[in-house]
Amino acid sequence: MARYVQDFAEGNKDQKDLLGGKGANLAEMTRLGLPVPPGFTITTEACRHFMATGEVPPELRVEVTMALRRMEDALDRRLGDYREPLLVSVRSGAKFSMPGMMDTVLNIGLNDASVQGLVEWSGDERFALDSYRRLIQMFAKTVFEIDGDLFAEQLDALKERQGYTSDTEMDAKDLRELVEAFKEIVRTETGRDFPQHPREQLDLAIEAVLGSWNSTRARIYRRRERIPDNLGTAVNVCSMVFGNLSADSGTGVCFTRDPATGHTGVYGDYLTNAQGEDVVAGIRNTLSLADLEKLDPASYLELRQAMRTLETHYRDLCDIEFTIERGKLWLLQTRVGKRTAAAAFRIADQLVDEHLITLDEALARVSGEQLSQLMFPQFARDAARTLLTQGMAASPGAAVGQAVLDPARAEEMAAQGIDVILVRRETNPDDLGGMVAAVGILTARGGKTSHAAVVARGMGRTCVVGADALDVDYGARVVRVGARTVTEGDVIAIDGASGEVFLGSVPVEPSPVALYLEEGLDVALERAGADDEGADLVRAVDRILTHADSVRRLRVHANADSADDARRARRLGAQGIGLCRTEHQFLGARRGYVEQVVLAEDDATREAALDALLPLQREDFTSLLRAMDGLETTIRLLDPPLHEFLPDLTELSVRVALAAQARKLAGGGEVPEDEARDVRLLAAVRHMHEANPMLGLRGVRLGLVVPGLFALQVRAIGEATAALRAEGLDPRPAIMVPLVGSVMELVLIRDEAREVLAGVSEETGVPLDLPIGVMIELPRAALTADRIAEAADFFSFGTNDLTQTTWGFSRDDVEGAFFPHYLSNGVLTISPFETLDAHGIGRLVRIAVEEGRSTKPDLPIGVCGEHGGDPESIRFFDAAGLDYVSCSPFRVPVARLEAGRAAVETTTADSR
Repeated sequence: MARYVQDFAEGNKDQKDLLGGKGANLAEMTRLGLPVPPGFTITTEACRHFMATGEVPPELRVEVTMALRRMEDALDRRLGDYREPLLVSVRSGAKFSMPGMMDTVLNIGLNDASVQGLVEWSGDERFALDSYRRLIQMFAKTVFEIDGDLFAEQLDALKERQGYTSDTEMDAKDLRELVEAFKEIVRTETGRDFPQHPREQLDLAIEAVLGSWNSTRARIYRRRERIPDNLGTAVNVCSMVFGNLSADSGTGVCFTRDPATGHTGVYGDYLTNAQGEDVVAGIRNTLSLADLEKLDPASYLELRQAMRTLETHYRDLCDIEFTIERGKLWLLQTRVGKRTAAAAFRIADQLVDEHLITLDEALARVSGEQLSQLMFPQFARDAARTLLTQGMAASPGAAVGQAVLDPARAEEMAAQGIDVILVRRETNPDDLGGMVAAVGILTARGGKTSHAAVVARGMGRTCVVGADALDVDYGARVVRVGARTVTEGDVIAIDGASGEVFLGSVPVEPSPVALYLEEGLDVALERAGADDEGADLVRAVDRILTHADSVRRLRVHANADSADDARRARRLGAQGIGLCRTEHQFLGARRGYVEQVVLAEDDATREAALDALLPLQREDFTSLLRAMDGLETTIRLLDPPLHEFLPDLTELSVRVALAAQARKLAGGGEVPEDEARDVRLLAAVRHMHEANPMLGLRGVRLGLVVPGLFALQVRAIGEATAALRAEGLDPRPAIMVPLVGSVMELVLIRDEAREVLAGVSEETGVPLDLPIGVMIELPRAALTADRIAEAADFFSFGTNDLTQTTWGFSRDDVEGAFFPHYLSNGVLTISPFETLDAHGIGRLVRIAVEEGRSTKPDLPIGVCGEHGGDPESIRFFDAAGLDYVSCSPFRVPVARLEAGRAAVETTTADSR
């Protein structure tokens, strides 16, 4: 029989699947002998039962009773007792950190009777009543789903009547009035009194926290972070310790290193006479840990020692929540802290130097997505700018957009393609949709551990918090800073590295990491100059990326259609070209030649158009192969849907009709040659018109139906190769045939190509034994890979079309038509065009690899769809045994890093 409850003293940090991250880490801290209040964890299995049935397991209440009694006996206090009451907190805690996305209730056990016992125990009526009003407010919002603004309005009204500017100015009389007002809100909104029985409070709070796993904000966060919906959350019931008990009490959150920059030191936020939610909510601007050292040196030193213990134990940046109760330190939570991209690389590099982790571990702790963020531009250092105000740097980056004060409005504007910066007094979990939509987040309140800061760092969003000069007026939709007013819709810019906020737009320049990747380490360090921050970040990235290159098995190629693209890809570390899309070379003026080839009514017309195209194609390939000298260059033969090279049917029909009408109005007469040509062209276009061009006459089919088209391209490749080899260069082209579904299609094109290459070789005296391979982008090709391999020198997966043809999706249509609905209701967790569908498309890939190599064991296999630059997909391709991935030039460094991470993960798994 499943056991649903474990005491903190029973678990450890490796039980996150069962106890959630918070519960597992509370157990680990207890095991380490750190000061953790007694408590117990309700496991994720209970949540999964609750999700499946809508009810808690029948055994759960019994197990909770047993654990609660053990806690009561250990503390010699009883839950909700009217003399010296035990109070508890009820907190969520999933396997993966979801800051602020699920619910918490503090001070469970207080009622009209036990609040008097709390007065007697504490000797402070104000503290007891403050704790009671907090319970009613949190419980009502979490359990009864009452609008939290109703309580905030009562609180603000009381403060306004009394002329208070801070919550701490309220005395016991004020708080007693507030308690009664809060209880009346509960009665009005629910039709019942606030629960007075402590056990009823506990049971209702547990169910509410279990249910918060499926709250809207939690589901949005999970979709963004790719967290499975079926994991469930644990629930942690912990004896309360009080940071709001007295002047020598307080609460805070600290980091063992700066989560924004990665620099070593003491970082955190502290509030005196407050409870933990006050810090995270950002409703009061916080003190620093340096201030804590002056206020309470003993607790500060004990906290510093605990920080060192935890960072050494976890060998990583730790995020720690703590409370001080009358000078006694208690640790309420720890976890490996979320961090910015820059911090991730710096911390990994530092921990290697400190001999806490290996280079392999450092590589595993950074990601391609983080590297991508570091490649984005930053504000130009010498650009003119108008400073509006200064806040606290919470998540780096340069963000420019229209100021928007409402999260829903931010989502609407972002959906229209408008960059927005979400401006709030402080954020809360209900703002998540707007935070995801915004390019940057600015708050008037809060510190580096506030909700806005933590969530922004996790998402890679630029964020500035604690800009307390901002007066955010939601009603008027303006932000005032002294005499200046920013109206919603005005453009502002925020610098997440400095905390500066500017009026208007500010120009950007390449980041130090982008310079390093494009120009090399020496150039980047020289440009950084006295900027130690930029220089040490570049060195950290170089160290880890160099290690990734040394351990990865997958080669990284680039998708490039021109010599300029190829040169950039090579600078960024590409080891070859995995896809040159030759149809891109036929746009503009050349399109007419292809049109002539396709629509030619006789051989002479067709040959003339092909002859005109040949030198142009030869020059294309010469410049491309020269840029990639010595490296593999895979050139795909033409693969456009036919309609891309034909006149638009509707436009042509209208033109012919208007010309006929004009001639008729003019009295008829002989048909002009231009009109006659359009009439013939219209007939041809109608004949070739396709209802579904993406599945029509394209790829290999076009090469088989239109005489000479593929032969022209093969000849141009051959002649370019021969000329470059004659110069002493080492071009390495490979010819790829697209959209093959049958081995005979490939055989026919391969034989034609070999014949053409043999002719060029004879003419030039240069051997041209070029590999001829196939693009696997149809399910039938994957399922008959053993036969296709007989005629192919290599495979390359075209995963974009393979996804379209397997799912039956038209990419251009579905992403706007119904993907948002599919993503919101859980049919998809991410677009299969962004990350490979490992269960469906991935299975076809594995089949093709296995069957292709059953025919040719050494068959080279790669992928050239955009999935080749997606981190999760790269790990799949490494596991599937591909030889290389190919992606856009900008994604090449990302792919290099992720290929290294995949190799490290494989090595680690093999050693277990």
